[in-house]
Amino acid sequence: MKHQIVRRLALALPQAEEKSHFGKADFRVRNVIFASLPDDDHAVVKLQHEQQEMLVSTVPLIFEPVKGSWGRQGWTTIILANADELTLKSALLTAWRNVAPAALVKLFDVSSLTDGSRS
Repeated sequence: MKHQIVRRLALALPQAEEKSHFGKADFRVRNVIFASLPDDDHAVVKLQHEQQEMLVSTVPLIFEPVKGSWGRQGWTTIILANADELTLKSALLTAWRNVAPAALVKLFDVSSLTDGSRS
């Protein structure tokens, strides 16, 4: 069940917490949503427009814009059946970095370098 992998990866990010939005699981950093699980087959991440365009154009079997105005704001659907764990981890980290406070991102970057692992 890939939604459990998404949950594990999202909650591994600094200060990430799981809450609920419209009755669906979402993941937040300092109360700002960076990802959600609208159903068992999809995840949604908050990307910048340029990031979304790049992923949708290079791996359209995995990424697609959310329909309507949400998609135009960078919200991007991940088709879980087509995504491996590394792709999920990268997308979640990108979304987290997009909404996390700059000081927290900087602290994360420094700690990733000093402990020898890069998330």
